[in-house]
Amino acid sequence: MWGGRFAEGPSAIMREINASIPFDKALWRQDIAASKAHVTMLGARNIVSAADTETILAGLGKVAGEYEANGVPENWDLEDIHMTTESRLAELIGPVAGRLHTARSRNDQVATDFRLWVRDAIDETLAGLDALRRALVEQAGNHAESIMPGFTHLQTAQPVTLGHHLMAYYEMTSRDVSRFEDARARLNRSPLGSAALAGTGFPIDREMTAKALGFDSPTDNSLDAVSDRDFALDYLSAATQCSLHLSRLAEEFVIWASQPFGFVRMADSLSTGSSIMPQKKNPDAAELVRGHAGRIMGCFTSLMVTMKGLPLAYSKDMQDDKPPVFEAHGLLRLSIAAMVGMIADSTFKTERMRQAAELGYATATDLADWLVREADIPFREAHHVTGAAVKLAESKGCALDELSLDELQAIDGRVDERVYKALSVEASVAARCSHGGTAPVEVRKRVAAARLALGLGA
Repeated sequence: MWGGRFAEGPSAIMREINASIPFDKALWRQDIAASKAHVTMLGARNIVSAADTETILAGLGKVAGEYEANGVPENWDLEDIHMTTESRLAELIGPVAGRLHTARSRNDQVATDFRLWVRDAIDETLAGLDALRRALVEQAGNHAESIMPGFTHLQTAQPVTLGHHLMAYYEMTSRDVSRFEDARARLNRSPLGSAALAGTGFPIDREMTAKALGFDSPTDNSLDAVSDRDFALDYLSAATQCSLHLSRLAEEFVIWASQPFGFVRMADSLSTGSSIMPQKKNPDAAELVRGHAGRIMGCFTSLMVTMKGLPLAYSKDMQDDKPPVFEAHGLLRLSIAAMVGMIADSTFKTERMRQAAELGYATATDLADWLVREADIPFREAHHVTGAAVKLAESKGCALDELSLDELQAIDGRVDERVYKALSVEASVAARCSHGGTAPVEVRKRVAAARLALGLGA
């Protein structure tokens, strides 16, 4: 391929370190599509004859059929998917195959193929996140009134509803969707026609190839176009944040499925057993999602470090841009699918959740709020009064609403019997009716809005 410049072939070490076909063969569909768009444009601009154009297009179709049926062969002497395809094309149609590379370079070729692959990966990710959001919304609607403890520092804080808790993850994944959509919009410009780095002297039509490949427009600077990998970093950045959210949700399931919590029974299909302890049901899928987040973060870091300090335009370091993106996408796709199944197929033990919500004096803030609202006490003073009531209840081993009125009035005489209406967990969640609050009425509003946004109907 480049033997005209060199008297000797590459050493075995150079052959091995230089070959990217073991991983960039994943780009074969994008490479065939970009080659078809390119040669069609060359024919339309009379740079390649109509007959040669048809021959090349037919040949590319045959190559694609072979790849689809048998996979892409790995000949390290051909280095990459681009030369592998061109070599096979030449075997099929003869020397006319050499016209395909007119007015392009492997630099703009790989930049185009990789953008197309990342765009496809984003579309697949968005479809997965849509399924996850649907599962979250369905379960949130089912559990708009199911009471559970809300935590800070993993300590019981205030009662919330399970529906409210699940909708928090809907909000997180919705932000993930917006990040992937933003990344897709930024990458959707075509580098094809930038050639090696300076453009080409052939009268090509870059608008035509951009449109054929579904890009919004061609890129405006050839140097930037062949050396830019921001689109891959954008994808990895969004994937990293998404994996963090999935990991947090997975951790919730790991905790909730443990016997001390007992909040959820996970589906057998996403659990495993123990080789020695027959009673075990391990939340391995959730743990692996949690683990995958670390690997995806590593992929992001890997590409950032690869790109750091590279001068314009193309450097061979950039051959290592694809493995971390391919790995991250595979892990993220699996993680999303696992979480969809986990949310949709788990059984939530709502009675156990409600019992846990009554522990830990979760309605203490409601007592303080009642003192502010009904007795006109400044919140800081009400906080102090409530703390004394919690201390008393703790010493007696009872709940706040099990303290007698005499005991409460001994702490502060402004308390009256109306306070008991505020101290149940049901009253606590119902009172949190501010926009975005945990009250069932608010949860239903958010679920309805989410269902509308997802096209699920009212």
